[in-house]
Amino acid sequence: MYFSCLFAFWRNFSYRFAMRFLTNILRPNYAQKLSLLATLPLVCAVAAIAALVAYQSRALAEREIDALEQQLLEAKKAELRNYVTQARNGFYYIYGSAQPDDQEAKDQVTQILSAMIYGTDGFFFVYEYDGTNIVSPRQTEMINENWAGLTDSAGTPVVDELIRLARQGAGWHTFMWPKPSTGEEAQMVAYVTGFQSWRWAVGTGVFIDDVLASVAAARAEVEARVQRTFVYIGAITLGALLTVFLSGMMLNIRERRLADAKLKELTQRVFDAQEEERGRVARELHDGISQILVGVRYALDNTRRRLARGDHDGAQDPLDKGLDNLGTAITEVRRISRDLRPGVLDDLGLGPALKALTDDFSERTGIETEFTTVVFRNRLDQDAKIALYRIAQEALTNIERHSEATHVTMDLRGHKKGATMRITDNGRGIRSGPDHVSSGLGLRNMQERIEQLDGTLRILSSRGAQSGTVIEVHLPLSHLLPPQDETAPKEMTS
Repeated sequence: MYFSCLFAFWRNFSYRFAMRFLTNILRPNYAQKLSLLATLPLVCAVAAIAALVAYQSRALAEREIDALEQQLLEAKKAELRNYVTQARNGFYYIYGSAQPDDQEAKDQVTQILSAMIYGTDGFFFVYEYDGTNIVSPRQTEMINENWAGLTDSAGTPVVDELIRLARQGAGWHTFMWPKPSTGEEAQMVAYVTGFQSWRWAVGTGVFIDDVLASVAAARAEVEARVQRTFVYIGAITLGALLTVFLSGMMLNIRERRLADAKLKELTQRVFDAQEEERGRVARELHDGISQILVGVRYALDNTRRRLARGDHDGAQDPLDKGLDNLGTAITEVRRISRDLRPGVLDDLGLGPALKALTDDFSERTGIETEFTTVVFRNRLDQDAKIALYRIAQEALTNIERHSEATHVTMDLRGHKKGATMRITDNGRGIRSGPDHVSSGLGLRNMQERIEQLDGTLRILSSRGAQSGTVIEVHLPLSHLLPPQDETAPKEMTS
């Protein structure tokens, strides 16, 4: 029972582990995708290089080995030709003066060739054209036997081919033949020449197993070199992959730390902006609406007391004053509500909202403000409208607080590349120190808003006689909705 429970637990654990492993492989996360993207081209390139190096190495080595084999075989053949030439010269004086049926001369030549053995396995052989062996000093059991039709273990004709080459004059033949010293079959290269008047095939052969062994050793060395090359390439690849992996880990850790720090900073800035906005709304409610409502209450109390005394004529003035203050309070509430979320932006679009914003700014500050726009049938999406409106709000607030300008122009237009809003003032410009252009909360808010929409923000400023500041915002075409129907009114409803 215990072992069956343990086996069931192990089976479930193995199944879950395998499924998790397959899930990680089939659905890699972002870091794994990035690692694969970085390492896969490297692995493919290294594999291609390794295959190319192996192919080129083997091809070059095969050419060199073939050349070596040819050189060794040519050396063997030259040695055989010399043996046959020397043997022929040794008994040519007998053969040259003998008649075709001179048996005594044939016996003398047979004795000479039977005695001509060299090395461990070297010997001369003689076959009559009918296949009968006459001379075979190292394999005497073959003498006086007819070997026509003899083939080696691979099925290659031996005696018949030697006789054919002898009839033609001379030639080379390669076949398998048992070595006299060991009795084991080995490859032999034979050179045969014909004594046409006697109808003899005379030749000798040499075993080339040493040549084949040298070639095999060379091939084995080449293969070992190729394998070592693969090992070296694999080690280099592994080192490169480890380097990429460790670098990616370090970069990932560093980027995560930076992202966490930026996220904390952004969160803190959001909290600060919320607190600042809450403080502004609280001050406006306390300093504006609260005092106005206190005045309304005082006027209504005064009116109530006079009415209680029966002074109806005297109650009219404080009642009118209270109504005026109440109207002022309503106006302030609408202004605060418009600053928080302008209803005209949702009802009429961006153009009328910016027009109302500039008119209110000019009326409140006394700064001459001009708003222009070009009618276009494309409409901005909701995110783009809110971003441009808030950027315009932030820009006008900065102009009011810091620029000392007397004239402001705002231009909004759509074009084939997107939409552009340009705000220009004739104020004193922005100080060029690094602590002023980039550190302001308002400018940073504008920059972050436009970056969220993949747009660009340019701030151009100068100081002096031709001073002023230009804020130019560009939104890409992706934030413009398709054109309206032809029946739609041709006015800018962005």
